[in-house]
Amino acid sequence: MAYYDVFNGDADGICALIQLRHAQPRDSTIVTGVKRDIALLKSIDVESGDRVTVLDISMDKNKVDLQRILEAGADVFYCDHHFAGDIPEAHNLQALINTAADTCTSLLINGHLKGAYAEWAVTAAFGDNLKASAQSLARQTSLSEEKVKKLENLGTYINYNGYGASLDDLHFTPHDLYQLMRPFTNPLDFIDQEAEAFQKLEAGYLDDMTSARSVEYDHADKHSAVLTFPNEAWARRVSGVFSNDLANEHPDRAHAVLTVKSNGNYLVSVRAPLNNKTGADELCMQFPTGGGRKAAAGINDLPADLLGDFVSALGQRYANES
Repeated sequence: MAYYDVFNGDADGICALIQLRHAQPRDSTIVTGVKRDIALLKSIDVESGDRVTVLDISMDKNKVDLQRILEAGADVFYCDHHFAGDIPEAHNLQALINTAADTCTSLLINGHLKGAYAEWAVTAAFGDNLKASAQSLARQTSLSEEKVKKLENLGTYINYNGYGASLDDLHFTPHDLYQLMRPFTNPLDFIDQEAEAFQKLEAGYLDDMTSARSVEYDHADKHSAVLTFPNEAWARRVSGVFSNDLANEHPDRAHAVLTVKSNGNYLVSVRAPLNNKTGADELCMQFPTGGGRKAAAGINDLPADLLGDFVSALGQRYANES
């Protein structure tokens, strides 16, 4: 029997697996990648009786390979909060799917484990910019405000680390960062005992955010705003977390951060207004390589000749929602 742990390389995916592996320790083959690399099930071949855990990647984007794995006789536990499409009916599939805008995979795992490692779920929720949900869970613990702020920073930094066109853009590969954090039942202990790693994440985040703040808007009105980053590593790393900051600063406005790619197309991060967390996934799925969740979504490779159509669709979507 072989075990596989397949997870998104962002804060939510990593923190979800950390919770599970403290509750259910096992040696497994790790399958992950940059945050945008979500078609991960294609990389594993299984046999009957193998066990596959899948966390924080869209079932819809992995449907063909999920079906292949189920038909091979492997047992699959699948937990996610992105658009799933039709969930296969199979005796060897346990699906924990919830696409509500105020939840994430780590919060679902926290419920599944009855709050056993809630601090990791709080960290992940902050990383996914679900501040209200993170703070609500934190209030159920004995965490002080100072400690909650540390978890917020850690979640933000882990999430930031997952963005990039390739693993070479990242400060840590998600595999390596997971292995660094896995021994700790409490993320505050990781911050204290792996101070060098934490400081590397923090310094990279602060430097890249300074660069992002120097970029001016291409367009901004009360409904939506768009800005474009250059084809540079800092821009690819910071696009998602900077989008979150814009959403927090302007909660009634939708935002799109576009990053120029080497092929001339665009990597796109979209955030729905915090006060109307809906429609980002539907908007992005109108374009090739688009997907995500209601509050936050993206397009991996927006053709340059569709840029005008995208900007128009963004503006119309959220003007109509106001």
